[in-house]
Amino acid sequence: MTSQGVQTHEISAAKRAAFQVLAGGSAGFLEVCIMQPLDVVKTRIQIQATPAVSAVSAATAVTEVHYNGVFDCFSKMYRQEGISSYWKGIMPPILAETPKRAIKFLVFEQTKPLFQFGSPTPTPLTYSLAGLTAGTLEAIAVNPFEVVKVAQQADRQKKMLSTFQVARGIVQRDGLGLNGLNKGVTATMGRNGVFNMVYFGFYHSVKNVVPENNDKTLEFLRKVAIGFTAGTLACFVNIPFDVAKSRIQGPQPVPGQIKYRGTLSSMATVYREEGFRALYKGLVPKIMRLGPGGAILLLVFEYSYEYLLHNYS
Repeated sequence: MTSQGVQTHEISAAKRAAFQVLAGGSAGFLEVCIMQPLDVVKTRIQIQATPAVSAVSAATAVTEVHYNGVFDCFSKMYRQEGISSYWKGIMPPILAETPKRAIKFLVFEQTKPLFQFGSPTPTPLTYSLAGLTAGTLEAIAVNPFEVVKVAQQADRQKKMLSTFQVARGIVQRDGLGLNGLNKGVTATMGRNGVFNMVYFGFYHSVKNVVPENNDKTLEFLRKVAIGFTAGTLACFVNIPFDVAKSRIQGPQPVPGQIKYRGTLSSMATVYREEGFRALYKGLVPKIMRLGPGGAILLLVFEYSYEYLLHNYS
């Protein structure tokens, strides 16, 4: 992805890729640090079942309903676990962001020509299919970090285990495979693939249609609005995959019994037992995070990338 007005034809492909990695890593790090509390709240809401489903004794129930919305969750977490609980599970996404963004942007750029299908310029379908490919591949790389992150976010104790301790416990107990550190990989692929299909498809298509503004402030606001809308729409489309992912990777309703295993079967179970609305659990905190988060990510990437091209090419 190149910024408007920046000449990149004299820069080698390797150097351009390195700039994309640096810009993408910076954007990902900033976005995670700012928006992590909303991700924790989203996960907490998604892994709790409805009262009718939580018919397990208080001693063993790990999905007992505790939170009645975003602000109720924030309030109870603060009272019961302290303000640091808002950043539970932050190390896995931070550690994953640089390779994740590198994969995302590099794959997106490299696959765009493959999906032009003879067209001289990229089309909305080109952006969508390239985004789908990028999101699917990045999911494979980051899924182990997601498993550890969800385990940390689901922990309701004040004493927080380190990322390494949680990861080691998962590997010792369940191994590295589809029941352990790679649990829920297909749900993550569906979530990330669908999100990026809508996210990149909408953002680049609309950005190319809506005229640029010569005023720097208005141009910045134009990109913020398009990025926010892209992230919001993507949330609406992919959240059932996100709910399935949280159920598969989070604590099971009854310890020792695996209720949520496959992506589609988990969606079907949630729908059958809790209704259609349960597939959209956590939508509000997800939009609150990935709406502005989507804008932050794209804008920080574009401005960082432009800075690197201007000063180090």
